[in-house]
Order: sequence, then structure tokens, then C-alpha cells
Amino acid sequence: MPAVPIKEIVALVGGRYGGPDDRVIRGVATLTDASEDQLSFLGNLFYVPQLSTTHAGAILVPEDLDGNDARFIRVSKPHAALAEILDRFFNLRRARPGISPQASIAKTAKVGANVAVSAFCSIGEDVEIGDDTILYPNVTIYDGCKIGRRCILHSGVIIGADGFGFAQVGGRHRKIPQIGIARIEDDVEIGANSCIDRAALGETVIGEGTKIDNLVQVGHNVRIGKHCLIVAQVGIAGSTELGDYVVAAGQAGFSGHLKIGNRAQVGGGAAVFHDIPDGTKVIGSPAIEFREYARRDMMLKRLLAKKR
Repeated sequence: MPAVPIKEIVALVGGRYGGPDDRVIRGVATLTDASEDQLSFLGNLFYVPQLSTTHAGAILVPEDLDGNDARFIRVSKPHAALAEILDRFFNLRRARPGISPQASIAKTAKVGANVAVSAFCSIGEDVEIGDDTILYPNVTIYDGCKIGRRCILHSGVIIGADGFGFAQVGGRHRKIPQIGIARIEDDVEIGANSCIDRAALGETVIGEGTKIDNLVQVGHNVRIGKHCLIVAQVGIAGSTELGDYVVAAGQAGFSGHLKIGNRAQVGGGAAVFHDIPDGTKVIGSPAIEFREYARRDMMLKRLLAKKR
């Protein structure tokens, strides 16, 4: 690990620090595990009791936190500051630009500058990949799909497999050719073993800045807006549209042809069968507004208490 003067860290995040200027930071760890030459952070007030026992040499904390520990670096958002510090000084596993000799890239594919293509990636005909994008091992991008700039596709991601489209003809399921594409906009990250299906017609779209966790399924002609967070094992059926800044927690499921409003929040395990207006929080199966869910839950608890 590099040795970083504390002054550089404080300057980078614009923090307030009253400790020794000659301190050097050689790594980052949790409050529990940090040593005297490591930086830690308080991202959740639940962990405040650990501040008195941690051996960390410096700690990122909220600006308004009580206490006068000389190790505190006070910032407005500790988690965001941590991300900036890690990316600048301690991100040693960043993929290096270059194309692995074990990758398979079609001659008609267009690969931008400073792209990293790892071993056993497969890139089909007429694919476009923007500058500074990273493809980890075993990523597959089918013909005609488009990947923006500064994207990260983790191992096992598949972009542009056929959507699940069939018509029943004569008692048999006849495949409907999926002739559209999948388009991934700039600054999107897609977790391991997630699948983004190509459109039947037109495009499946993942909007700028959206982050998708591992094991997520996005069906054909889905459109996900900008800066959404899609957590592990979410499934989105065909032609559903998510607005900007939507959050879908783990194992949430969306039926097809829905419209999910901007900044909507969908709780873990929710089953969504209806449109969701802007800014609405839903949870449950079938999904209902959070306040209604909480009211029903309280009524059920009261009924059970009376029965006992």
C-alpha cells in the first residue's frame, strides 16, 4: 500500500482536521480492524460506540458529530469522502487498459481508447464500446449492442441475449426473432452474472450513471433511467420503464409494461404489478405504498395481541 500524508487526504476531501500534520496513512480499514497507520470512517451512527475503541490513525466523521478526538477528519458526507480517497490513493486493483490475447473480438467491433478487455470476453459483430470502459473476464456482448464510456461490466455479464419472446402457434411456442439491441449509456456499472436482454424491436436501454448489482435480469425493451440503483436478484419483465433515480432493493420483481416514476423506491422482495407514481415508496407482495403497508402491519399486530 502507498504511504499518503494526512495533509493530502484532508485537502482532497476538503475536511477539517486538528491532529498531527506529520501522520502518514498506509491503508484503509473498518473501525474494528484499523491500525494506527490506517484511515477508517463512520458511515452510520450505529457504530459511534466503536470510536472509543478503534485504533485507527484517522477517522472520517460527519461535520456535526460530537466529540473532539484529534483523529477526526470532519466532512459533510463520510461515505462519499471515503470513495474519493480510495479511488485516488488506494485503488490498486483497477483494471489496466488493454485487450487480453484470450479475448474474442469481431473485426467489425469498435473499441474506444483506454478500454480494458479481460480474458475470455466475447464481443460480437458491430458492437460499440466507449472510451475508458472495463470488461472483466467472461463478459459477453452480442452483435450490434452499444456500451458507453467509463462503464464497468463485471465477470459473467451478458449484454444482448435474446429477450423471452414467443407466440403460440398450433399448440407450440414459436420464437419471435429479437432483432433490436441493448444500449448501455455512460458511467453504468453492471454486477457479475447480470443479464441485459436485447430488444425485440428497437432498444433495451440502461441510463447514464445507473448501477446494477449482481444477478439481475433485465428483460427485452426495458428502459431504465439515469442514476438508478438496482440491487441483487431484481427481475424486470419486458417493456417496463423506470424513471431516473429509482431504487429497487434486493429480489424486487416487476411485471411487464409498467411505468415506474422518478425517484420511486421499491422495497426488498416486493412484487410490483402496477405503475408507481413519482417519489412513491412501495413494499410487499403485491407491492403497496409503504405507509399503507405499515398501517396494515400494525393492525395485524394489534389483532394478534388481542387474540393472545
